[in-house]
Amino acid sequence: MKAVVWHGVGDIRAEEVPDPKILEPSDAVIRVTRSAICGTDLHLVRGTMPGMVPGTVLGHEAVGVVEEVGPAVRGFTPGDRVVVTSTIGCGTCSYCRAGYYAQCDTANPNGPGAGTCFFGGPESTGPVDGLQAEYARIPFAMTTLVRIPDPVSDDQAILVSDIFPTAWFGARLAEVGEGDSVLVLGAGAVGQLAIASAKRQGAGRVFVVDGIASRLDLARGQNAETIDFNTEDPVALVRELTGGIGVDRVIDAVGVDAQRPARGPAAGQGADLEAERAVAAPDAAPDGDQWVPGNAPSLAARWAVDAVAKAGTIGIIGVYPPGFDRFPLGTAMNKNLTVHLGNCNHRRYVPHLVQLVASGAVDPTAFITQHEDPASAIDAYQTFDRREAGWLKTVLDVS
Repeated sequence: MKAVVWHGVGDIRAEEVPDPKILEPSDAVIRVTRSAICGTDLHLVRGTMPGMVPGTVLGHEAVGVVEEVGPAVRGFTPGDRVVVTSTIGCGTCSYCRAGYYAQCDTANPNGPGAGTCFFGGPESTGPVDGLQAEYARIPFAMTTLVRIPDPVSDDQAILVSDIFPTAWFGARLAEVGEGDSVLVLGAGAVGQLAIASAKRQGAGRVFVVDGIASRLDLARGQNAETIDFNTEDPVALVRELTGGIGVDRVIDAVGVDAQRPARGPAAGQGADLEAERAVAAPDAAPDGDQWVPGNAPSLAARWAVDAVAKAGTIGIIGVYPPGFDRFPLGTAMNKNLTVHLGNCNHRRYVPHLVQLVASGAVDPTAFITQHEDPASAIDAYQTFDRREAGWLKTVLDVS
């Protein structure tokens, strides 16, 4: 089958790989109908998430049709339309039973202490071949697959595979409640759905910070109060707009590939963070303006701490890799902040969000900006990596 395969930092290829097979009784094999390219995939190619194994199929978002099931899979049959949860959980260990599917004791073959197992990730996460392919093996299918109701399209469902539940999780981590003022850092696809999630969870005002005009325009369409960090100082403006207090909650949807302002009153901010790139991406291999890690890795975290009110809460869903240890701990402690962070427990939220989409309450397809044939996947990766205007979420129409 054809798939997008990681061969090294800055080296991904669309090529033929062996078809997946049932390896365990709890496995299923699906025929992928939609996949997508995520910012997390860019971390893997830029080198800001180390430990990838050459030959790993990329991608952790998919919608498809069940082709084959193992003997332990009782709730699905060939022909069922399903969405894949990006993180993998066995469903029976104590962590899964408590809803912490991203910390399953069983799914990660590196052992209980290894942490999250997800599709298309580094060696420390499995590795499990990813979903940017024509077919995919799904471990622990009874937990990792969720049936798609007939009214929900493949395009709607693909955004419920990862980015909608991750955004929803971010708002939960930030403890968004009725009437809260919320700052979302990053107006990419996850940031856009974080705005929608915060509003759905009761936020009274939502601010969003980004440096790309097309993303801010889309956020303004959700009535978010937009801040362009290339023309305004985001922390100073948030304080001004909140009477000098700061926001109640912050959702960091940026992570380690943060870019510092190129111009404007905040242009000097983050200049001292350049050295962090060596910590965040020691094996980075930029090619001109391609595959360049962010130039201020901890800047979003610092803005979060500075912009939130005393005794406020920060939810971090932007990726910070193991080994990255830069965080303004002293400032956070002095403000009595609560900081929650982690990988999304997808299986905990996907069933509810699928039903939310089916009811018509939320239509996430507004955030799909490109449909591409898998043959064009590498070009799409390159354009998305360069942060070009208008590129928010790319869906691969596999079949």
